[in-house]
Amino acid sequence: MSKREEQKKRKEAKEHAAKGRNQTRKLMMKVVMYVVAPGLLLLTLYTLLSQGPTYSTVEIADSDHVKGRAATPVSIVVYADFQCPACATENDTMTRVWPNLRDKAHLVFRHFPITAAHPNSWTASLYAEAAGNQDRFWEMHDYLFAMQAVWSGLSNVESEFDSYALELNLDLDRLHADIESDAVVQKIRNDQRGGNSSGVLSTPAVFVNGRLLRQPTAERITEVVNEEYAASAD
Repeated sequence: MSKREEQKKRKEAKEHAAKGRNQTRKLMMKVVMYVVAPGLLLLTLYTLLSQGPTYSTVEIADSDHVKGRAATPVSIVVYADFQCPACATENDTMTRVWPNLRDKAHLVFRHFPITAAHPNSWTASLYAEAAGNQDRFWEMHDYLFAMQAVWSGLSNVESEFDSYALELNLDLDRLHADIESDAVVQKIRNDQRGGNSSGVLSTPAVFVNGRLLRQPTAERITEVVNEEYAASAD
């Protein structure tokens, strides 16, 4: 075979390869246009449409967990992360002052797990929320904060949380089913979205009638609740 023929064959091979790459590229574009893009669009629409409503720090949702009488004039809304040490401290503080505030205020808990810093916080919220379906939210809430030092460092927290559920006489099969449910997952996500809309940047975030308390000490919480209660009587 002459040199010219070899060059011609190499040129034809290159042209054939280029043609094949071009056909592959066109096929991929069709896949993206007719398969991937519609799929992404449907996923985006599903995500947007499946998001539930969010509520401000002066509203009470039907799905909210409320301690005390909602008819009281002062609303305390707490966004918290069950694995956050500062949230455990805030919960201790609120527990101490609550007997003196319960006739003036109602307390609303909303989930705000910060999983980047607290990897077990999402699971803790799932368990608390699922326990709420058996009317044991506040009991599980208290258990999780009281035992925070025990479970925070565990790599597998489910068995530990199951033991708390058994202590509370919960139906474990129902609890596990609820943990997997869209309603429980969406409730936590909606709380997070609502917190973001309300300006929550860290936990705990304590709002009294919509006012964010920068330092939610016992004295500060009591002071602001009393101020808001007095203002409601004017």
